Amino acid sequence: MRRLSQLLFAVLVTCALPVCAGTFADVEVYDRTSGCPLPLYWHDGRYYVPGEPRHEYELRIRNKSGGRLLAVGSVDGVNVLSGETAAPDQDGYVLDGFGSLSIAGWRKSLQRIAAFYFTALPDSYAARTGRPDEVGVIGVALFRERGGCCAQPQRPLVPMPPAPMASPAPAQSDGATAAPLQQPAAKTRAEAADRLGTGHGRSEYSQVYETRFDRMSATPDEIISIFYDSRSRLIARGIIPQEPRLAQREPDPFPGYFVPDP
Repeated sequence: MRRLSQLLFAVLVTCALPVCAGTFADVEVYDRTSGCPLPLYWHDGRYYVPGEPRHEYELRIRNKSGGRLLAVGSVDGVNVLSGETAAPDQDGYVLDGFGSLSIAGWRKSLQRIAAFYFTALPDSYAARTGRPDEVGVIGVALFRERGGCCAQPQRPLVPMPPAPMASPAPAQSDGATAAPLQQPAAKTRAEAADRLGTGHGRSEYSQVYETRFDRMSATPDEIISIFYDSRSRLIARGIIPQEPRLAQREPDPFPGYFVPDP
């Protein structure tokens, strides 16, 4: 009975883990390689997700309101559209009321992205462009639109397969995403080898269109931060609780009567 209770407890804890964060919008980190959303762990006032090295992932954002939202995305402290060091006043993706979008990579043009994938810190895009200090965090700054749901876009948004994609606000030149690769700043080799970052992966098609968006305020209505690292490191840091160990049964020296066939 005790073993059954422990197993049931572990199952209930696993099933109860949320996968979305946010108030104005749901933000989910989806593992594209395994085909599963990553569970969220709440620890000391922060959300964490466990990443798997070499797995591609995407951010899935769903607008909970009827008005349009601007989502400024940041991975490892880098704007996912422009490649600039991220700040909330930069360009982002626009979501229609109750709409959703998937951000699966670094935006290279209106037609293509370089896929996100979990990788060792030295291989991360941020470290390779000389900005390793913020590696390990995903951020989404959300802004409501002035005029709310009554405002009309100046150009139509055309979602493209495989996932509905809202359009970015007026994009800057592609030169911002083509920063020369540099060596990461000095960090211990052991730490860099263990920590996860996000790489600049394969090129894939992802069509978006430009539109205009008038922010209701210069200050984000909400900033959602999700930290990530390998499962083993999150367990070691006490962020992911270890599953309860089953009570070990002591071996019996006389379990049977006759010698069975092998």
